[in-house]
Amino acid sequence: MNTTTGAIGIARPRIEGRAKVTGAARYAADVPTPNLLFGSVVLSTVSRGRIHGVDVSAVQDMPGVVGVIHHTNAPRLNPKAGGFFGPDGQLQLLQDAVIPFAGRPVALVVAETLEQAQAAAAALPVTYEEEPHDTAFTADHPAGRPAVTIFDGPVDVGDVEAELAASAVVVEERYRTPEEHCSAMEPHSATAWWEGERLEAIDSNQGPFTIAATMATLFSLSLDQVHIRTEHVGGGFGSKGLCGPQLILAAMAALRFRRPVRVTLTRAQVFLTTAMRPATDQLIRIGADADGHLRAIWHEPAFEISPLAEYIEGCTELTKTLYAATAIRTNLTAVPLDVLPPSSMRGPGAVPGSFVLESAMDELAERLGLDPLELRLRNEPVVGPVSGLPFSSRNLVACLREGARRFGWDTRDHRPRLRREGALLIGTGLAATSFSAGAFPSSASITAEPDGTFIVAIGATDLGTGARTALTAIAADALAVGTERIHLKISDSALGPAWAAGGSRGTTSWAWAIAEAAAKLRDQDYRGTVTVDTSQSLGDLPSQERHAYSAIFAQVSVDPATGEARLRRLLGMFAVGRVVNPLMARSQVIGGMIGGLSMALHEEGVRDPVSGRHVNADFAGYHIAAHADVPDIEADFVPDYEPGIPMGIKGAGEIGNVGTAAAIANAVWHATGVRQRSLPIRLDRVLEA
Repeated sequence: MNTTTGAIGIARPRIEGRAKVTGAARYAADVPTPNLLFGSVVLSTVSRGRIHGVDVSAVQDMPGVVGVIHHTNAPRLNPKAGGFFGPDGQLQLLQDAVIPFAGRPVALVVAETLEQAQAAAAALPVTYEEEPHDTAFTADHPAGRPAVTIFDGPVDVGDVEAELAASAVVVEERYRTPEEHCSAMEPHSATAWWEGERLEAIDSNQGPFTIAATMATLFSLSLDQVHIRTEHVGGGFGSKGLCGPQLILAAMAALRFRRPVRVTLTRAQVFLTTAMRPATDQLIRIGADADGHLRAIWHEPAFEISPLAEYIEGCTELTKTLYAATAIRTNLTAVPLDVLPPSSMRGPGAVPGSFVLESAMDELAERLGLDPLELRLRNEPVVGPVSGLPFSSRNLVACLREGARRFGWDTRDHRPRLRREGALLIGTGLAATSFSAGAFPSSASITAEPDGTFIVAIGATDLGTGARTALTAIAADALAVGTERIHLKISDSALGPAWAAGGSRGTTSWAWAIAEAAAKLRDQDYRGTVTVDTSQSLGDLPSQERHAYSAIFAQVSVDPATGEARLRRLLGMFAVGRVVNPLMARSQVIGGMIGGLSMALHEEGVRDPVSGRHVNADFAGYHIAAHADVPDIEADFVPDYEPGIPMGIKGAGEIGNVGTAAAIANAVWHATGVRQRSLPIRLDRVLEA
């Protein structure tokens, strides 16, 4: 559609901003609910075994206790319930005595107040028959097997062995990343109640329709018997993309006691029961001619999973698309362990994969005596290196060149350990990145009101990213009216199927549906209500490689006496299609870059090697970047437009995370002359090197 109001591209503050800063916005744990009960979750303290007994009698007479649900009296769930990867044992809560990992919910204590529920949960005796467990992840673990190939399956293009043998320089190194946790500000919370045979719930999640579909399957209901609302969400980063334990347990308790029940996880319970990024151990080999042209890339990541649920951490996405090479081979190994089932964390696969690829490219530049920027420019592909498909758009070179100009890259001496400020060593580094783009089917409806306003309804979710504000601008442009005439309805499963807020495809998918509905309403002279589903039009997209791109530049200081590495400067240039709202898009990519900084220098889930349990399941032990760790961050966008996608947009939600850790690690090498191939870059690792 050519007619627009210019709403897209304007920096506007978020619509719900005042409500959030004044406390008027209510999150899942805040919504007033009459006759409310509270549930407190009891978690397993052993890493593998069976429940021997749950002594309900010890707490049933405590003040306010209404009852205890556990594996012998819980409602039965449909064992076929699952998600993207198939049946998911993580959903089968309180269905048997088996303990598959430490932190598995084993009971829910329900009481009249939250404090009463928590007190009784802390006092509930649960005994176990403990069994030997295995939580020690290694790439060569005997249980390792090929990962599923739903996406990011293995590739073998060209003769990798021959190209490596013919290379003037070969980098062959192993890199490791630890378990990492999403750490959203808002803990997971749900309030559930039953109206006859209909389940109503207010939940903190990333996609109410998909969650409603999962709950319908779990409780053997039709979809119209489940209604999920998700008005405001205080961050998710992937951890709220799946049906969470808080909602399943609240629905169970509400069914059992026939009153509304609220279950809010504690911070430790969020760590122990919700999605985490799995640990990875990745071997990469890169071979190049003396002039820096790549001959071969062979990337072999391994990652941990749980036998309860299949999952793939697609670490080789960038390996297949970022650089031209004569031969490329990838394969993924999954290692089943007695751990919480991993799942998507912001930038799944691409984040740990980019740390490996971009660190190895920097090592290659070092051994070739070549500028790391020039090495990347020399290996810019014309078509997809593995797929052979054309790129829909590709502005990585623009990101690299403009980022280098703003950062002052041309003044860098590429030899390490040359620049000092007093006792501190100073270094700079860069990384190139991409993240897959596109859209998934969604439905939307638009109603023209008699007063000239429009009700735009779509099952989108705003995780704090500003989706409300962006979709209002998109609808205004699509209808060629002012934003003041748009009334947006989101965050409700009753609004119909829509892609969740994830995979950097939320806004693109929702915008596509809104644009189609607007075009249809315009054809009807702005009268009545129209509803569309984009399944057909998405299927008509040509086969192309679609990606967002960025270039990240970092400066660090390292104290050789203490091993402390601190980030001084971070700059990112991004190609994310047409930018809907520069203010919020910049906030998104800066947030991602802070996540990458946190990954590089701080985040590490640690398990006790004897018990297999997490030892730092809180913000005291699990370090994330605080204000003092974050310098002024520069982020901007190069002109970009995604053809074939309504309004030319791509996702910006995850590209900021991708590559940032590698840029920082490369800067630490430049400062110290020593490579850091395991994250995070801790004090002891710097000193030991």
